[in-house]
Amino acid sequence: MSYPESVRYLYALGNELKPGAKFGLERMRLLLAEMGNPERGRRFIHVAGTNGKGSVSATIAAVLKEGGWQTGLYTSPHLQQPTERIHINSQPVSDSEFAGAFDQVHAAAESLLQRGVIDAHPSYFETVTAMALSLFRDRCEISVIEVGLGGRLDATNVIEPELCVITPISFDHEAYLGHTIESIASEKAGILKRGVPVVVARQSAEAKQVIITRANQLEARIIDTEDATISNVHLTRTDCQFQLDDEGFRFALAGRHQVENGVTAILACRELGVKIEHVRRGLETVRWPGRLELVAHAPELILDGAHNPAGAAALAEYIRECSGGQPVWIVYGAMRDKAIDEVINQLFPLAQRLILTAPNMPRALRPEVIAEMTEHTNVTLTGTVAEALAMARTAPPETLIFVTGSLFLVGEAREILAAAA
Repeated sequence: MSYPESVRYLYALGNELKPGAKFGLERMRLLLAEMGNPERGRRFIHVAGTNGKGSVSATIAAVLKEGGWQTGLYTSPHLQQPTERIHINSQPVSDSEFAGAFDQVHAAAESLLQRGVIDAHPSYFETVTAMALSLFRDRCEISVIEVGLGGRLDATNVIEPELCVITPISFDHEAYLGHTIESIASEKAGILKRGVPVVVARQSAEAKQVIITRANQLEARIIDTEDATISNVHLTRTDCQFQLDDEGFRFALAGRHQVENGVTAILACRELGVKIEHVRRGLETVRWPGRLELVAHAPELILDGAHNPAGAAALAEYIRECSGGQPVWIVYGAMRDKAIDEVINQLFPLAQRLILTAPNMPRALRPEVIAEMTEHTNVTLTGTVAEALAMARTAPPETLIFVTGSLFLVGEAREILAAAA
């Protein structure tokens, strides 16, 4: 198939959040076996968590690339194009590479279906995961794999990593992972493997106890960021600087929460034996779009996919610490299945003006519904993201504008802004 045809087919498959979705690894293992098991005999780092796992994955991959390894990176979701999910040496795969990998996986799935080995075509996420593993087998020495949803039953949990990483765990996708931190942590800790070390970021006491218990059962050594000494933290609008033990670092991702993500990535790279100069260079050069991403000036416009309470807390902290008294406008749109109340209660009081909108997605919550959830006195409703951005750009030049609430919103905004540049 062509690239557009492969993308249309993938979207038609639906994702793991659709009603009646089937979770489990059996279909994924059958698919990979049909493809010759591209996941075997390769080096992997497996990253789970609720917030920060994308930033940590991208940073580890950037460091490994600086260290001279041919490096794969698999993340989700994408912002604009599905090719963004599969990176090799910090670059998304080409349209033709993506389509070629899809053809290989699709052919394997069709063969399994015809023989009655599987009962349905692999899902969008299962298919793209198999595509990534196939591309990485042929082109990469080591790959960083971010979990999509949970961990234990996630399609990525077919790999045998040499290192696991668990970033901070909080509430998200409760309908699938459980309604307590303990149950969510148990799903995330499902990526742990016997004897494989795990880097653990700072956690709530409940989540940490679950991880420790599971790690002890598997004799998996824990590298804990709480054991590290962090000092001399300095935050700017576009990055953060800090000292870890006796080494200084500049991290090209903004926000106080990124200090913890940076430390997590550094400890992972130390465990992998990467030289300190390559670690520093990787942290300085990493890019992770849509996370406190400054995309315009006068007025400054920042994109941030704060789609759950923990992400909203990090964004709120950034606004308080880095706004410098400048007026703040927020462009907000969200999906229906998110904890909207907890997010808007943290963000909306920080804004002088709210512009509510809806991404062009079936699951998007209408701005009229969001407006009924707030008592803010300066609210404007818009029908499209393009209208919302046009209104935001009329702000006085000293204004800080945040486009947030959903990664779908951020991705659509990036595409509109790029087309207008």
